[in-house]
Amino acid sequence: MPTKSVTKVAPKVRHSPMEHPRRQYPEETLALQEIARSCGLTEKIKWGKPCFVLGSKNIVLIQRFNEYVALMFFKGALMRDPGKILHRIGEHMQGPRQLRFKSVEEVLELKPAIKAYIEEAIELEKAGAKVLLKKAAEYKVPEELQAALKANLALKKAFAALTPGRQKGYIFQIGAAKQSATRAARVEKFTPQILAGKGLND
Repeated sequence: MPTKSVTKVAPKVRHSPMEHPRRQYPEETLALQEIARSCGLTEKIKWGKPCFVLGSKNIVLIQRFNEYVALMFFKGALMRDPGKILHRIGEHMQGPRQLRFKSVEEVLELKPAIKAYIEEAIELEKAGAKVLLKKAAEYKVPEELQAALKANLALKKAFAALTPGRQKGYIFQIGAAKQSATRAARVEKFTPQILAGKGLND
């Protein structure tokens, strides 16, 4: 009997819940790609997005959101930002910063500044500059998570055994909710993962 051929399905690209990959900003993306390439960077696809690297080091990443397209600098927190145009990403992202654009005209108008920012980012990488990250213990743990850890000794021990990065992931995700009820619901949702020694995305 003839065997049936099996069609492999490519895995879906995971996007941040804030991103809207269906809106591609093709002209803006192309303009940013050309600027990054002109600075001597190599383009690769990482996390489903155009990423520009120096050797093996990530320098900038193009991100597409509903309201804007962004050029994200991995070590943007170390940059001088003379034009005051770098945007922080949320409250807890320590190193990355974004340049944001709503039109290709904006990209072209700021082309000299964009190149200067990319060149500064390259020099920082060549110099071995590092973003000093806060430890998980330095962040305020949401009250709802504190209460759960106090009430559940097993949960407290499991949370303490997580890597600092995994602890920060839970602290940020739970603390990002504006309502106490939502934060409490997230604590309940994540409890099995914490007890299993897993991070948010494991």
